[in-house]
Amino acid sequence: MDRPLELDAVQAFVLAADLQSFTRAAEVLDSTQSAISLKLKKLEQRLGRRLLERTPRLVRLSAEGQQFLPAARELLAAHERALDRLEQGLVRFSVGISDHVAGAGLPRALAQLHAHDAGVMVEVRVGSSHDLMPLYERGELDAVIVRREPQDQGGELIMQEAIGWFAHPDAQCRVGPALRVATFSSTCRIRELSLRRLDEAGIAWVEVFVGGGILAVGAAVSAGLAVSALLHRSAPPGAVEVGQRLGLPTLPLAQVMLHSRLREPRAQAALRTLVAALKSA
Repeated sequence: MDRPLELDAVQAFVLAADLQSFTRAAEVLDSTQSAISLKLKKLEQRLGRRLLERTPRLVRLSAEGQQFLPAARELLAAHERALDRLEQGLVRFSVGISDHVAGAGLPRALAQLHAHDAGVMVEVRVGSSHDLMPLYERGELDAVIVRREPQDQGGELIMQEAIGWFAHPDAQCRVGPALRVATFSSTCRIRELSLRRLDEAGIAWVEVFVGGGILAVGAAVSAGLAVSALLHRSAPPGAVEVGQRLGLPTLPLAQVMLHSRLREPRAQAALRTLVAALKSA
């Protein structure tokens, strides 16, 4: 134990542990999955301990990794204090996040952002993609994470999310021959898409609830009022996918785009952290 630990390897370990993914950790560090894997392998060899258990779909802490994680966090925090990073002043930016994308993972993503750099002050606005893109185009937001709309130009594809038909397990999903549906406001493309697919499949439907956002529609689903087309990440707790059971049409993947005009390195790194954490949620 005569050689000091490499801080970038310790940082990669903490990120991989928090995000449960080498790929997500690489995105935060603007690196590659193979580079992160190599750093962690060398760190494990240096410590003589297996820190992470790798599976094809997930990364988990080993028992020794759980013991090392608090010390790793303390080491990184001490390093930041030594650099007097917070004394450099706050870095501030604004980001809009589609409510479909934010889902229940937003608190964890914000915690990960704060852990990455407590000197970043981020203004977050959650709303519909339809409303957020014009704000970005007018310069009122520095970045947006939104579903791709037909008229949108540019941006970076950061993930594709499944859309399904969700309902409460005990919901009465039909009234006579018609499917009871809860929808978003008329400006929502998911509403337009899902109702069109029902019409094309010859499935009668009746709109029994219209909500102005994911919280309202999720509440209607949780209350057992109706079926709704939702991204899997934004379905309320306890809701189940009922599309196959009810013979409902399949829905295409939603493409989630990042638009950003950030140029300051710390702000860019913070945004990468936020995106990776949302993808990992």
